[in-house]
Amino acid sequence: MWQLGVNTWVWVAPLTDEALARLAPHIKELGFDAIELSLQRPGDWDPARAADLFAQLRLAPTLCAGLKPGHDLLAADDETVERTQEFLREAVRVARRIGAAVVAGPLYAPAGRRWRLDPDDRRATVEHLRQRLRPVADLAAAHGVTLAVEPLNRFETSLLNTVDQALELVDGMPGLGIALDTFHMNIEERDLAAAIRAAGAHLAHLQVCGNDRGAPGGDHIDWPGLFTALADIGYRGQVNIESFTAPALAEQMSVWRPLASGPDDLAAEGLAFLRAQVASLSAAAPSASATPA
Repeated sequence: MWQLGVNTWVWVAPLTDEALARLAPHIKELGFDAIELSLQRPGDWDPARAADLFAQLRLAPTLCAGLKPGHDLLAADDETVERTQEFLREAVRVARRIGAAVVAGPLYAPAGRRWRLDPDDRRATVEHLRQRLRPVADLAAAHGVTLAVEPLNRFETSLLNTVDQALELVDGMPGLGIALDTFHMNIEERDLAAAIRAAGAHLAHLQVCGNDRGAPGGDHIDWPGLFTALADIGYRGQVNIESFTAPALAEQMSVWRPLASGPDDLAAEGLAFLRAQVASLSAAAPSASATPA
């Protein structure tokens, strides 16, 4: 029903050619259909080598991009805006080269940028952002790539926290979509399934983890309701585990205690849980060949 994947941040950061050559076969051996790669500094890994590797392994790639300091589409100076737009253009080019249909992430400013916005300020800021995203979104659409903008929780941004806010940005703009992450949704959305239904056809990517950033399953998220909502909207994208057990990310992502006994266990346990959810949903679906009573 969906390709199930995992982000390389579970094991390593930053990503390199050597790490990817080791990790991609391992991710395939664990049983995943898809792999999610980070792009924060173009050149850390070679898209051509990655494309060959994924073709050999039959792994479907997705690109996630996080903006570094000095990149901000809402900056006051043209130089920073142009630098950020070029980074996003390069992300589109990399995605196309490796065969990824989506570039996901908070694609407008680095995480942690927060400022107060009254309703009028918000409307003006979102429209300003739409204007600055438009040329990159046009390029993405021309190449069959979707820039999936991710709402983050209130501690990481003050602009886009919810699906409704993200819809104000992406609605009516080809090349833009929404990426959702259950960690942020658990904080900001009162009903995760309703939020997915609200995103509807704009949902381009889904990242999943337990409410504590650990493996999905065994936590308080309504997973059956979430997967039912995905089926209801006809979602056909990837469902990828994103967690931050790579040692280099612990302080940056505020991971102060172990989320699992190890990255392999987090990935394997999460995948088994997701497969069970999909199987349960498929079993409950009415058979297309059933004859009405």
